[in-house]
Amino acid sequence: MRRSIAFLYGLAAYALFFGSFAYAIGFVGDLFVPKSIDSGPASPTGAAALVDAALLALFALQHSGMARPAFKRWWTRLVPEPIERSTYVLLASSALLLLFALWRPLPAPVWHAEAPAAVAALWTLFALGWATVFFSTFMIGHADLFGLRQVWLHLRNRVRPPDHFRTPGLYRLVRHPIMMGFLIAFWATPFMTAGHLLFAVATTGYILLAVQLEERDLIAYYGERYRRYRREVRAFLPLPRRTPATRSAPEGEAGPEAEVAG
Repeated sequence: MRRSIAFLYGLAAYALFFGSFAYAIGFVGDLFVPKSIDSGPASPTGAAALVDAALLALFALQHSGMARPAFKRWWTRLVPEPIERSTYVLLASSALLLLFALWRPLPAPVWHAEAPAAVAALWTLFALGWATVFFSTFMIGHADLFGLRQVWLHLRNRVRPPDHFRTPGLYRLVRHPIMMGFLIAFWATPFMTAGHLLFAVATTGYILLAVQLEERDLIAYYGERYRRYRREVRAFLPLPRRTPATRSAPEGEAGPEAEVAG
């Protein structure tokens, strides 16, 4: 019974993630959702900026802080290991939904593309960014990343095998394709407002910092194999490799988006 409950808990956490991810597309793109990055009741500019910055900081602290190995060693004393990842996903999705609900718009325009070709190009990049995020999760193990595999193996009374080192798909071109997709999606818009710019700048800063923390953990875990991978493959830009390509990259742990999938 406990294994079945853990499995259902993992499914519920995944459902919440999927809903928050789908809503995020509409929120950032100001598309099809009741409350987006540029909609909602008006607030004084200073107060709105402070609220938005606090929401972004809360998400960043939860998302990155709970993924650190030291926190996990403590956390798994309280939360059973099979549902640790699902709990992380549940709390990260909840923090994201809180951000959507309490976000204050800052509607002052920063840029507004009007040429049809420019608008089409920016929306194409927006869609490409989100598609890159979604499909890259399958390259490193979608079920692992969002806790489904962990609760499924627990239900079957099987032990999750250790992570292996490989370069699937886009991970041969960039070390962090999920983060690359987010960066594209957050910046590609034909109508950039002050609120959207605050969101894009803050999330970009968070991504750059979180990548450094995650790669420190990956080096501690994989050692020279990850150091060699980092020398050979660039972080975000799919430019020619600086040295001959390795065929090694972490399965389930290829950037801050993966954190520690176990």
